[in-house]
Amino acid sequence: MTRDAKTTALHRLLRKFSFAWAGLTAAYRSEQSFRIQLAVSAAALLAGVLLGLTQLEWLCVTIAIGTVLSLELLNTMIEKTLDLLHPAQHERVKFIKDVSAAAVLVSSLAAAIVGLVVFSRHFF
Repeated sequence: MTRDAKTTALHRLLRKFSFAWAGLTAAYRSEQSFRIQLAVSAAALLAGVLLGLTQLEWLCVTIAIGTVLSLELLNTMIEKTLDLLHPAQHERVKFIKDVSAAAVLVSSLAAAIVGLVVFSRHFF
């Protein structure tokens, strides 16, 4: 690969990361649920550092956090897309939004269980 090709590839990669960062920033600014989940995630990460989690515990906590935050971003994307395509109230749109929100709820409950299992051993 030539130097110019490497520079171009790096530039494309950096642009992709900047788009992803812009998406995270937009979600943070516009979605209260995302901000709350980020705060809970930060608290869990801080607790993990203070309690000295094992590698396996870190893996479980990281996967749980990543799943919840990713699903919240997808839920936001689905809701915003549906609002754009179908601004009027519609039964099928409501169903899709409700199921999308349910996915976030299920992952949040699973993450809470992971948190209870991982962190409870440090207190009991």
